[in-house]
This record gives sequence, structure tokens and C-alpha cells, in this order.
Amino acid sequence: MGIVTPGFGLIFWTTLTFFILLFLLAKFAWKPILKAVQDREEAIDSALEAAKAAKAEMASLQTNNEQLLKEAREEREQILKEARALRDKTIADAKTAASEEAAKVLDAARAQIHNEKMAAMTEVKNQVAQLAIDMSERILRAELKDAAAQKAMVDRAMEDVKMN
Repeated sequence: MGIVTPGFGLIFWTTLTFFILLFLLAKFAWKPILKAVQDREEAIDSALEAAKAAKAEMASLQTNNEQLLKEAREEREQILKEARALRDKTIADAKTAASEEAAKVLDAARAQIHNEKMAAMTEVKNQVAQLAIDMSERILRAELKDAAAQKAMVDRAMEDVKMN
């Protein structure tokens, strides 16, 4: 039974060694170990606080990001609306300008047609007058070949002048 039950000396020296080791650990090791554990706990707490702050900042950034996206969409819609309005205005201006140009061309064509018509009518009048003069000359030459016919015609002309 000697193996299973320890002797007084073994218990004494084991207890003395335990207390010396406990004293040495308490004097030299516990404070640095506890300080390291406390520092580690503070580091973990600060990391948790930083994570919470980062999470809050991410939520804020996400909200800001969504707001920026919303503003960008609204701005895009505004730009597209302005572009459509500008396109419609440009088309309307082009149609107006084309209509005005067509009206000017039409008026110029009408004026040219009128001028050409007047010139043609003047030409026709001149040709009719020349034809009438030529015909009158031929008729007068035919009638005035003899002297008696000439005297009769002069007498008639004199009577017409006197009556007027």
C-alpha cells in the first residue's frame, strides 16, 4: 500500500513547492498575464465598437448611396426630358423654317409666273399691234392705188375730224 498512499514528506514537499510556485506566479506572472488578458479584452471590445461603428457607417453610406442613385436617376430623367423637348423644338423649328422657305419659293414662283405672263401678254399685244399695222398698211396700199380713191379717203378723214 505504500505506492498508493503518499508519505508525509512527499505531501510536505509537494505542498511547499506548490505554495512557492503559487507565490512566484502571483508575484511575477499573474500581473502580466492578467494585464495581457485585460488588454486583449479591451482590444476585443474596441474591435466590437469599431465593427458597430463601421456597420452604422455602412448603413449610412448605403442610405447615402441610395439617395445618390435616386438623385442620379432623377437627373437622368430630367436630362432626357430636356433632350426630348429640345429635339421636339428643333423639329418644330425645322418644320417652320421649311414651311417659310417653301412659302418664299412659292411666292417667288408666283411672282416669276406673273412677270412672265405679263411679258408674254405685252409681247402678244405688240405682235397684234404690229400685225394690225401691217394689215392696215396692206389694206391702205390696196385701196389707195388710184388717185380718186386717195382723194375720197382724205375727204372722209377730214369729215371725221370736223365732226369730232
